[in-house]
Amino acid sequence: MPIIDLHCDTISVLLESGEPLRSSDRNVSIEKMRSSDVFCQFFAMFIRLTDFKSVDAAYEYLKKMQSHYLREMEQNREYIRPVLCASDLHQNREEKKLSGILTVEEGGVIGDSPERLEELHDMGVRLITLTWNYENSLGYPNSDDPAVMGAGLKPLGKQIVERMNELHMLVDVSHLSDGGFWDVMKLTRGPFVASHSNARTVRDFRRNLTDEMLRALADRGGVTGINFYHKFLGEDGQGSIADMVRHIEHIRKVAGIDVIALGSDFDGFSGPCEVRDCTQFYKLTDALTAAGFTDEEIEKICWKNALRVIDSVL
Repeated sequence: MPIIDLHCDTISVLLESGEPLRSSDRNVSIEKMRSSDVFCQFFAMFIRLTDFKSVDAAYEYLKKMQSHYLREMEQNREYIRPVLCASDLHQNREEKKLSGILTVEEGGVIGDSPERLEELHDMGVRLITLTWNYENSLGYPNSDDPAVMGAGLKPLGKQIVERMNELHMLVDVSHLSDGGFWDVMKLTRGPFVASHSNARTVRDFRRNLTDEMLRALADRGGVTGINFYHKFLGEDGQGSIADMVRHIEHIRKVAGIDVIALGSDFDGFSGPCEVRDCTQFYKLTDALTAAGFTDEEIEKICWKNALRVIDSVL
């Protein structure tokens, strides 16, 4: 079954470790992708702003990460190529090449400099996760504090979302406050995504989406990528495939099959997970078949829904 994965932290990890993307032992590598059904991987440049003395320093590190990504793409051009628009992805598939889509996980690297959005676009970034786990210049993160959770986007955040629409960039609401989600809903004209978020009704955790959010995302034509991190799947913390299926079944029930995609968060978490790396997506598809999902439904979850959004926005 072909796979599009909306989120992994592999590039961030490899820059620090010095391992090659082609043959690393991480959850995602080119060799693993080639031996699996993954044909498109969204690669996040993750930035923890608190690790840097300033936003400017974080932005410089992000540029270093982007250069590393481009070197990996060039060195492995016979196997994988970057995607800047939807037609690139389709051409890569025709030529039997893998595809990489570059993203930013922490919109706070923009700081108070909106012109950086244009720079990020020129650098090949096609999706931005507006916040991570801390308040930034764009908005507020998910939080146990009701005041923070209800806070919306800041003025610059609204400006950035509107400009992302114009630049045909995907707005990502994973990690964002509930109030920020609804601001994105008001400001976007087309589909947006939650690249790696599950259902809050199934696992009552702030990082997951409410049923109302899932329905709104579906109404806008967007998708949420099922996250494999055990804390977002179930209270037992086992990272089980059964829990993944429970989230998928619930989302299908409340928002429809067309809103479900995959966003593994590979190389972005530690702990138990029954789908250990990108060669094991088949375990989830086998479980979905056993749970009564049709082949067409599984295709939508694995790649067709995500491709629809890519075609619509990029």
